[in-house]
Amino acid sequence: MPRKLTKRQQKFQTVLADLAQPASAKDAMTVLKRILTDTAKFNETVECHFRLGIDVKHADQQVRSTVVLPEGTGKTVRIAVIAKGEKLQEAKAAGADFVGAEDLVERIEKENWLDFDVLVATPDAMGMLGKLGKLLGPRGLMPNPKTGTVTFDLANAIKEIKAGKVEFRADKQGNVHVPIGRSEFTEEQLLRNFATLVDAVLRAKPSAAKGTYVKSLYLSSTMGPGIRIDSSKVSTEIKEYLGV
Repeated sequence: MPRKLTKRQQKFQTVLADLAQPASAKDAMTVLKRILTDTAKFNETVECHFRLGIDVKHADQQVRSTVVLPEGTGKTVRIAVIAKGEKLQEAKAAGADFVGAEDLVERIEKENWLDFDVLVATPDAMGMLGKLGKLLGPRGLMPNPKTGTVTFDLANAIKEIKAGKVEFRADKQGNVHVPIGRSEFTEEQLLRNFATLVDAVLRAKPSAAKGTYVKSLYLSSTMGPGIRIDSSKVSTEIKEYLGV
């Protein structure tokens, strides 16, 4: 017996029935917003999913970088900073939620305290974090120069993170998953964030990668269906939203 669809799933099918997939980013976002308007019972996250034509087993085909979404993420980001001396006051003044040195490291280590979303550290404080590698690494919280979270310019790093800086990184299967906003965002806001992210991922293409780089591209919400976007045309389409 086929599984009976819920009322929500039936609504998904009704809305998606008239959308030919793969669709343009504009059409996909219009349908996604309609789904969210009709069915979302909370402020769902809107996500973008890429399947890249890379071989992550090779060091020269890694994809990892950051991008500042122009409309932000819609999420309040809690930032912890580990630094020394005057940099502690700089971090506080810049809006860091938690600031410390050995005391903060000890709290994380002994209490398994992880009540933050991003950890930033100055280069001279990284030595304190070595013993936290097994705790922070698997959770993606270990500061890294490649993502701008190891820096002496704490004020700018904190400002960018608060403004909507997100990291994207290919997993072991070459997939990239990134949130680009919330259901409360307008279609135009989501499209601007989407275009900015896609542009950053395209620019991050490894020179060693051969063949088709973006094999598939989907938009979805936390509880919604995936909507496939025409990845062969997206590089041209996003120019409109980037103001190019």
